[in-house]
Amino acid sequence: MGSLHGFSSLVKKASLAGAFFVSAIWLAPAQAEVFCPALTAVSTVEVQRVVDGDTLRLQDGRSVRMIGVNAPETGKKGRSDEPFAVAARQRLQALVDASDGRVGMVLGRESKDRYGRTLAHLYDANGANLEAQILAEGLGFLVAVAPNVDLVACQQAAERSARQARLGLWRQSPIQKVTQIKRSGFAVVSGQVSKVERNRGGIWIELQGSLVLKVAPNLVDQFDSAMLTRLQGRHIEARGWVLDRSRRGGLKRGQARWLLPLTDPGMLQSVP
Repeated sequence: MGSLHGFSSLVKKASLAGAFFVSAIWLAPAQAEVFCPALTAVSTVEVQRVVDGDTLRLQDGRSVRMIGVNAPETGKKGRSDEPFAVAARQRLQALVDASDGRVGMVLGRESKDRYGRTLAHLYDANGANLEAQILAEGLGFLVAVAPNVDLVACQQAAERSARQARLGLWRQSPIQKVTQIKRSGFAVVSGQVSKVERNRGGIWIELQGSLVLKVAPNLVDQFDSAMLTRLQGRHIEARGWVLDRSRRGGLKRGQARWLLPLTDPGMLQSVP
């Protein structure tokens, strides 16, 4: 693992090929806010291979999941690739190649996920955040999972630019109405809030009897509870990993079948 000084030397070595791969969006002054500079010292790591649009394996054997982005899934166990999954993987590979196979890494406040993968922000040879570059080109969705939320505002700006330009995943709206949910997994959903409740289990936001958003007790302080209460009757957009409560044996009479745990305020927004 190298030092910040060692990584900065890569900038001087950036090849013309590397410059070719840097999207014009990173050169436009209007998009400076999506550069997402590192907030702490950057270590240099060598990449063995790119697994998909948000995960790569290092030469030292570690698997790194990039913080702040959820790219489409590549096909596994006979399943087809999700739309833009191959494009996301190829783009991340191009960004890594443009940095001579070495990237800067900043570990998250929580440095491991439940699968044992390293959670980190990654940077190219020019110091640009790789997650933000994927988001700005519409090749992944912003995800905010506390406590790894230091760059959420910047990464939201990156996704917003892709959304406004209808790039990649935003070319056709990927947002599902809550009444259209058919399976578990990551989703961006929209619907009208029919009820907001708070109890020992946290805060529960029900949408049209089809989906309930849950803010766990340990995360309640991260949210504006008064603002959540005012959401009743309003249309909102939420994102995260939808769970089927009927399969977990936890569905009671009158409860919404689908549950989406909210991991940070950045995963929820009110819409006009």
